[in-house]
Amino acid sequence: MPTTTLDLRDVPPPERHPKIHDAFENLESGEALQIVNDHEPKPLFYEFQAEVESFDADRYEVERRGDGEFLATLPKK
Repeated sequence: MPTTTLDLRDVPPPERHPKIHDAFENLESGEALQIVNDHEPKPLFYEFQAEVESFDADRYEVERRGDGEFLATLPKK
């Protein structure tokens, strides 16, 4: 699956969700947005599940890579 990666660790928290939504909107169906974050993005998952119809919640994945590094994959239907 084609993937776009967005590293958010240096992005101020108030700017993160708008950046993620913009990047996700620019994906084609079947692609995924991978975000690198400094915490587990559980609130983002729930936000996408509730608000983004094209978000494929069944294929969402998150992996902890170490202290302060999480890799989450947000697939688009």
